[in-house]
Amino acid sequence: MDCAVEEGEIRRALAPIAGIEGLRFDLGQRTLSLAAAPPVLEAALAAIRSMGFDPQPLAGAAAAPTPHGHHGHAGEGLPRLLASLLCALAAEALAFFLAPAGPGLQILQLAEMGLAAAAIALAGFDTYKKGFYALRAGRLNINALMAVAVTGAFLAGQWPEAAMVMALYAIAELIEARAVDRARNAIKSLLAMAPEDAEVRQADGSWARQLTASVAVGARVRIRPGERIPLDGVILTGTSAIDQAPVTGESLPVDKGPGDEVYAGTINQAAALEFRVTAAASDSTLARIIHAVEEAQASRAPTQRFVDRFAAIYTPAVFALALAVALLTPWLMGYGWLQALYKALVLLVIACPCALVISTPVTLVSGLAAAARRGILIKGGVYLEQARLLKVVALDKTGTVTQGQPVLVEFAPVAAGADRQQLARLALALASRSDHPVSLAIARGLAAECAQPAEVHDFAAAVGRGVQGAVDGLPLVLANHRWIEERGQCSAALEAGLALHERAGRTVAMLADASGVLAICAVADTIKPSSRQAVAELKALGITPVMLTGDNLTTAQVIAAQAGITELRADLLPEHKLAAVRELQQRFGPTAMVGDGINDAPALAQSDIGFAMGAAGTHTAMEAADVVVMNDELGRLPETVRLSRRTRGVLLQNIALALGIKTAFLLAAVFGSATMWMAVFADMGASLLVVFNGLRLLRGK
Repeated sequence: MDCAVEEGEIRRALAPIAGIEGLRFDLGQRTLSLAAAPPVLEAALAAIRSMGFDPQPLAGAAAAPTPHGHHGHAGEGLPRLLASLLCALAAEALAFFLAPAGPGLQILQLAEMGLAAAAIALAGFDTYKKGFYALRAGRLNINALMAVAVTGAFLAGQWPEAAMVMALYAIAELIEARAVDRARNAIKSLLAMAPEDAEVRQADGSWARQLTASVAVGARVRIRPGERIPLDGVILTGTSAIDQAPVTGESLPVDKGPGDEVYAGTINQAAALEFRVTAAASDSTLARIIHAVEEAQASRAPTQRFVDRFAAIYTPAVFALALAVALLTPWLMGYGWLQALYKALVLLVIACPCALVISTPVTLVSGLAAAARRGILIKGGVYLEQARLLKVVALDKTGTVTQGQPVLVEFAPVAAGADRQQLARLALALASRSDHPVSLAIARGLAAECAQPAEVHDFAAAVGRGVQGAVDGLPLVLANHRWIEERGQCSAALEAGLALHERAGRTVAMLADASGVLAICAVADTIKPSSRQAVAELKALGITPVMLTGDNLTTAQVIAAQAGITELRADLLPEHKLAAVRELQQRFGPTAMVGDGINDAPALAQSDIGFAMGAAGTHTAMEAADVVVMNDELGRLPETVRLSRRTRGVLLQNIALALGIKTAFLLAAVFGSATMWMAVFADMGASLLVVFNGLRLLRGK
C-alpha cells in the first residue's frame, strides 16, 4: 500500500464490514491501524487479501517511530527488472532483424515470442496479480489497465512492444517509488540525528552508556563538546552553544546554561554539559514533530480531495471511451478491428489517473517537510494550502512580538555625582531577594555590575508596592510609583521623569531611603529583533497585522509603534480576544491568530489558522494551534505564507501537467498513431514529472 489510490480501494473494500471501530492510514509508514474485535478483524484482513495485498502484523506497533518506518524499499527487485529489460531489448532486436527476412524463420519468431513472454513474466508478476484482483472486483486501477493492455498487445502479435511496455512500466514504477520515498522520509531522517545511546549516571555515581530508549525520565545524562544531544532535558551544569537547527530551524547556535531546555538531535558545540532528562525517547520534541507531520500527511487537503473525486469519475469515463473506440471506430473511421482494439488498449494506458492522483500528496508532503526543517510544524495539508488566503494576522504582544520577559532597560541615579556602582549594589541586594518579575529583571540587569550583592536584614515584601530591608544598616525600599507617593517622596522633577518612562511603556521601581529617592530602575518587555522585519514582510504580502493584548493601552501603543503595527486592541481578556478574532474574520476574511499563552487558546481555536509560539508557548496553546513555530520567531509567519503560495503554484502546475499530457496523448490515440510505447511514457512520464516537480519544494529556501 503506497499510494492514495490503493488507500481508497482498501477503504471501499472495508466499507461493507460492520464493527470496524477505527481505521487510520499512514502512507508515509505504509501502515494501516485497524481497531476491531477479533472476528471482525479477520473479516477485514480477508477483504484486504482478496484485493491482492498481503497484510502483515507490525511488531511493536506502539513503539517509537523509526527513520525506516516501512518494510522493504524502492530498490527491491532491481536485478529482476534489469533482466526483464534485457529480454525485452533482445526481443526488439530479433523483431528488427526478422522484419526484412520474412516469415520463414519460425524458430527465431518463437525465440522472439519467448523472450517477450519472459520479459513480461519477470517485470509484470505484481502488476498482473493486482490487476487480476482489481478486475475481479470491478475496479479499473493502473494495474488492471496495464494487465489488459499488455495481454491484448501480446495476443495481437505485438510481442516486443508488449514486453518493452511492461519492463519500462515496472522500472518507471521503481523510480517513482524511490522519488516518493524521498518525500516521505524527508522528516523521518531527522530522527536519525538523535544518538542511539547516551552516557547516563548510575546509582553508584559512575557513568555508563545505555540505549536512549531505556533511559528513564529524571536520569542525569552527560554529553561532550561536538556530540548530539540524545534526549530532551534541562541543563544542570555547564554552559555551551547549542545548534538547534534540526528542531527550530535556527541558523545560529544558541547559548544555554543551567535551567535552559535542550532538545534531542541538537548539537552541543562548545563545552561539556550535564542535564536531567525530561521526556522519554518516544516523547521527545523531535519524535513529536515527526508524529505531528505524519498525522498531517494522513489528512486530506482541499486540492487532494478534489483530485480524488475527479479521478473517481474520470477513470470510468475513459474506460467507456476506450470501449467506444474499440467498437465504433471500425464503423465510423474505417479502422480494422485489430487496429481499433490496439488503439483502445493504448488509450487505456494513457488515461490512467496515477499522475493526477499522486501529484497532490507528494507536493503536500514535500511542503510539510520543508516547513518542519525550518522549525515550522504544520498540523495538516489543509493549513499549508489555506495560509496563502490569509488577509489578517492577529498578534498577541507578550512572547510573540516581544521577548516575553521584562528586562532592565535603564538604571539611573537621581542625584548628580552619586556613586552608581554603590547604588546598583544596594538595589541588587533588595531585588535579588524577591521573586517578583520586576525584581527579577532588575537583579538580572544589575548582576553584571556587582560582583557580590550586599547582605539584607529585616527583608519584607509589601504587596502591590515593592520590597524593603536594611542593607549595610541603612533602611531602604525598592518601591513602585504608588508607594513613593504614599511616602511623600515625589517631586515635580521626579514625576516628569516617571511620566517619560510610563509613556514609553516601562514599569518603574525606585530605590529610596528615608531622605528620598536615590535611583530609578526602568523595566520593560522589549520587542524581539525580528518582529519589525516580520511585520513589514506580512504587509508586503498583503496581510494586515493587528495586535491583541491584555496589557495596558500605553504599553501596547509603544510596542506596536516599534513593530510597525498601526491597529491594536489592549486590555483584552481571553473572551475579548475571541470576540476580536471573530470581528476580524467578518471584516477582513481569513484570519490567523498568533499567541503563546493559555489566554490565547480560545482565539487560536477560533481563527482560520492558529499559530503557537512553541519554545515559550504553553501546551494548551500548542494543542489548540494549527501551526507551531518552534523557535518563537515571528518571521516564520511570512515564511509559511510564502511556502503556502509556492506549494499552491506547484499543485496547479502538477494538475495542469498531468491533464495536459493525458489530453494530448488521448487525442493522438484516437485520431493519430499513438503506440503502446507512447502510452507508457504518457502515463509514467507524467507521473515522474509531477513527482519530481513536487520534490522541488524540499530544495527551496
